[in-house]
Amino acid sequence: MNVEIRRLYPGDDALVKRIAEDVFDEPVRADRLSAYLASPGHMMIVALADGVVVGQCAAVIHRHPDKVTELYIDEVGVSPAFQRQGIARKMLDAMFTLGREQGCGEAWVGTEPDNVAARSLYETHGAVAEPFVMYAYKL
Repeated sequence: MNVEIRRLYPGDDALVKRIAEDVFDEPVRADRLSAYLASPGHMMIVALADGVVVGQCAAVIHRHPDKVTELYIDEVGVSPAFQRQGIARKMLDAMFTLGREQGCGEAWVGTEPDNVAARSLYETHGAVAEPFVMYAYKL
């Protein structure tokens, strides 16, 4: 099956009408997707197979006054039926290219310690896991 890796732009909402199982954590709301795509510095790559979204990679550009501009890879998801076919790698490669084009000097991503598949993907791209503690606040 041919899988197309494509960046979404404002107005591409219709491409995300059909989504395979477990690509996103929650159902995609059209209003949230539109706002995300319209926000400066927000980028999304999708993998399409026969018009169905089978993978997604979302990222945000962080600009700092005291360090290089960073590309934060916020989400990477591929439907279980399409995993282990190189789709996540292709989406990450496409996102890294976009980050470089936007002036990012580095990219970063986080995952759970027990997510072996994600850690393997990130480490094959040459990254080394760093100790990290995250705190989440309800707003």
